Amino acid sequence: MTVVLAWTTTPEGQAAQETALAEARRRSRALVVVPLQEGEPDVRADDVEVRVHAPDARDRDVVGDFLDIAAEEDATLIVIGVKHRSAIGKLILGSTAQQILLEAAAPVLAVKTPR
Repeated sequence: MTVVLAWTTTPEGQAAQETALAEARRRSRALVVVPLQEGEPDVRADDVEVRVHAPDARDRDVVGDFLDIAAEEDATLIVIGVKHRSAIGKLILGSTAQQILLEAAAPVLAVKTPR
């Protein structure tokens, strides 16, 4: 049972990373970092086991790969970063975060940066 982080280099991704580490500590769980973009995650903590689980190949969409990994890792919590969106933006479906919120089997904690 793990906390799974949808990792990105955005400010929202950084806020999600900090929250995911705090949740892993609070729950006494390992943190599994899943990169959703190119780059090498550098997530470290002395008191939390941190593992990076990158998809082998992107045969499908990013969300499908991410949710498969979350299921493999027996996620007890998924943590994602979200952007502030306008009223019109909220009506448009298709964002990665929205797909994860709708399709995840585990609870999802959506984190945004302060305005």
